[in-house]
Amino acid sequence: MKAVRLKELGGPEKLHIEEIATPQPGAGEILVRVTRAAFNRRDVFITQNLYPGIVLPRTLGSDGCGTIAELGAGVTGFELGARVVINPELGWNADGPLPERSGDILGMPRDGTFAEYVVVPAANVFAKPAALSDDEAAALPLAGLTAYRATFTRGRIVQDDVVFIPGAGSGVQTFVLLYAKHVGARTIVTTGSDEKVERALALGADIAINYRSDPDWHKTVRKAAGGGGPSLTVDSTGGDTLSKALDIARPGGRVVVYGGTQGDAKVKPFSIFWKHLDVLGSSMGAPSDFRAMLALFEGGLRPVVDQVFQMEDAAAAAQRVLDGGQFGKVVLALM
Repeated sequence: MKAVRLKELGGPEKLHIEEIATPQPGAGEILVRVTRAAFNRRDVFITQNLYPGIVLPRTLGSDGCGTIAELGAGVTGFELGARVVINPELGWNADGPLPERSGDILGMPRDGTFAEYVVVPAANVFAKPAALSDDEAAALPLAGLTAYRATFTRGRIVQDDVVFIPGAGSGVQTFVLLYAKHVGARTIVTTGSDEKVERALALGADIAINYRSDPDWHKTVRKAAGGGGPSLTVDSTGGDTLSKALDIARPGGRVVVYGGTQGDAKVKPFSIFWKHLDVLGSSMGAPSDFRAMLALFEGGLRPVVDQVFQMEDAAAAAQRVLDGGQFGKVVLALM
């Protein structure tokens, strides 16, 4: 089979197509014929040696949808040819509050979805939401799951919330915006270009701010939120953005952190204890989160697909994610 492989580190340009053996499902596993996969920033970080536990050579890719090609021994309740989507969280085998310490995410160190076939545990295979195209379904797993747990399970979003979403346009933050509008919350987003401002407004954002042209964006957000600031913030950037998000949060508000692309934040404890803030960590999600996330897309929501690349253009797709030019998810066509 053909696969997009990473044999050496050095950035997106190190991704190449190779012919490798088609994997065979073991006991309790399913072989999925992958039609579409999607990029996450995690994949790009791996090419740059910015991720722990890298093992090479490897087929990257956490997100994918396709059809069931073969069932491993002992697998029941699935039909060959059924259209499915893959949950990439491999270490959350029960619906407990935390993943297993040994848990991994599909695509590193286990071979992932940037290939014509992938083997995954049967517990990680779910029916594809019928209303979605393969492009849309492939966009769901990692970003949709991460956003769901951060927004609903950890963030406890309600209709009366004023939600601040820094960095709208990234895969996860675009899902956060979709979810917040789905429950009827008011949303304020920041993003890095006027084009993305318009895209965010078209997607339902109540207020969108270009942080590059407004150096005091945090003051603008606090004023626009009213009531002393946002009641819920979902952040993936860390750094100065997180510091400012804590400063402008409403008393009694919640700040959920699931990433740190800007690095460490200088946190003022006064902002947290004086305002009685809840600062909540989140990462990926439990199987129950994944099921609940899929149900939203059975009920009418549709993910945002930025651009679809062919398999041979995987390096260009990864570069688009690295450059931050996307709004929504970058998808890879494998069949």
